[in-house]
Amino acid sequence: MHTLEVKDLHTYYGDSYILQGISLTVPPGSIVAVLGRNGVGKTTLISSITGTVKPRSGSIFLEGKDVVTLPPFRRAQRGMALVPQGRHIFSSLSTLENLLVAKRKGTKDGEWSVETVLDLFPRLRDRLGNRGNELSGGEQQMLAIARALVSNPSLLLLDEPTEGLSPLVCQELYGIIKSLKKEALGILLVEQNLRFALRVCDYVYLLSKGIVALDCTPDKLWNDRESIHRHLGIFVEG
Repeated sequence: MHTLEVKDLHTYYGDSYILQGISLTVPPGSIVAVLGRNGVGKTTLISSITGTVKPRSGSIFLEGKDVVTLPPFRRAQRGMALVPQGRHIFSSLSTLENLLVAKRKGTKDGEWSVETVLDLFPRLRDRLGNRGNELSGGEQQMLAIARALVSNPSLLLLDEPTEGLSPLVCQELYGIIKSLKKEALGILLVEQNLRFALRVCDYVYLLSKGIVALDCTPDKLWNDRESIHRHLGIFVEG
């Protein structure tokens, strides 16, 4: 059973036909990347999965149960957690308060607690009393991921996690995201950083004009320079 299965999803904004029959799967313990130029439907896909935008047709299965008719908070209760683009941590709350406000008891062994996420993000342990707006960009991103984890999800949605981060912080984030696979957590990663996404993921979907133009392993996409240029507008060397 897949952690996430999206079947033939069609989503509109008014009369604009954005997602035109998207299907994808995220197996447990895997990282699946979604790539594409701006405006091809990546944000709409995340919004459709989380429930902030209602698809016109299609199915969204979370651990085998169709959640497409559920509101966002019910999807979260069933094990879906989003790390949004721009982080959106609570700037007036301390690091610890950001974690406590999102804490939810898990239904499986080895649940995430405040203490276990601080073991994963030791830098946050030294910032527990700092307000969100007193953290660096990298620390804010770590807090956003930690906050999602303490809700004890089965599916983690990462929307542009490397945006605005230095290469050094991106490398640290790479190790953290890879380590989450050991927790049997399904991860859907939407990312503009091609090299980062292909290094960290197990499988990739390439979107173009609201459809899946290509789905394959990261190695296969990396060697398909023509598809990278056509659908991402990137020339890759080496």
